[in-house]
Amino acid sequence: MADSEKTEAPSEKKRKDARKEGNVFQSRDIVTVVVLFGVFYAARFLIPFIYEDLRNFLAYILELIEEREPVSNQLLYRVIWLSVKMALPLLLITMFLGVMASLVQTRFNISFKLLSPKLSNLSPTKGLGRIFSKRNLVELIKNIIKILILISFLYSILKADIIPISKMIHMDIKNSSITLMSMMFDLITRICAVFLAIAFFDFMYQKWQYEMDLRMTKQEVKDEYKQLEGNPEIKGRIRQMMRSRANQRMMQAVPDADVIIRNPEHLAIAIKYDPDKNQAPIVLAKGQDELALKIVAVGEEHHVTAIENKPLARAMYPVCKVGKEIPGDFYGAVAEILVYIYRKENRQDILEKAKEDNRNA
Repeated sequence: MADSEKTEAPSEKKRKDARKEGNVFQSRDIVTVVVLFGVFYAARFLIPFIYEDLRNFLAYILELIEEREPVSNQLLYRVIWLSVKMALPLLLITMFLGVMASLVQTRFNISFKLLSPKLSNLSPTKGLGRIFSKRNLVELIKNIIKILILISFLYSILKADIIPISKMIHMDIKNSSITLMSMMFDLITRICAVFLAIAFFDFMYQKWQYEMDLRMTKQEVKDEYKQLEGNPEIKGRIRQMMRSRANQRMMQAVPDADVIIRNPEHLAIAIKYDPDKNQAPIVLAKGQDELALKIVAVGEEHHVTAIENKPLARAMYPVCKVGKEIPGDFYGAVAEILVYIYRKENRQDILEKAKEDNRNA
């Protein structure tokens, strides 16, 4: 039961996959408040131009009435053009701000997968499940709360402005229009401020809800790890293959060794010394148990002398690395063994060099 609960934070892969599917976090109220603010201030800027167009249009109508000309298509065209001229800027601003507010929230994530048809969406059962889901219930409660807040806010404003509204009866048309327009702008500004506060809380809620939806079960975390890092069994096989290949390369170098120091069955270290290339003996191969026996067997096949020295083998094995020089602490002991091997094999060419190394150790 605990494994099926989403208790783990979403991984980076989970977030990327969600973005590819078009599942991104955004608040609709943020879009609403951005559009509301934009249209409001755009309207304030455009009102003088709209007023001038309306004044010219009314003058044109009065001129037609005065001349008693019949209604023509030209009047219809002017009505259509005036409507488009007044509405189109606000419409374009609304579309632009709505799209930009969504893109900024989603970090310009564009996915068409949500538009692709899904047969599961045609299921009546699943459709009813989505309608009466917990998420939609929460959204319904949120919308009711928003409406109640706005109603109470509008009531408080209108109650405070009832006296100025009643005084407009005694004003002329110009002053009453200016007062009404001022009150409308003040009202819309306050409404925008309320929407901004609501949008902030909705933004925080939507962000929390999005994170909760992306959370993963422990099994999902394990499955994702297997996908990213590979199945542990396969990784074990790969490591085994790599060790096998490394051992093969190591065994190929054993015939070039000068001596094999062993203990006598559990450890084996193959060493070579070339004074023209290296300042100290090099470890060509090392192994324990079965691998140690293989190193000794390959050495015997290629006439490489094996020296049994338990203390030295035990001391060297943990610290010596294949392909590296032996540590300085073992120069003296190894040099003595190499001198013995060179004398035995009558290798006078490097015997003097080995003696010199033994004195310097």
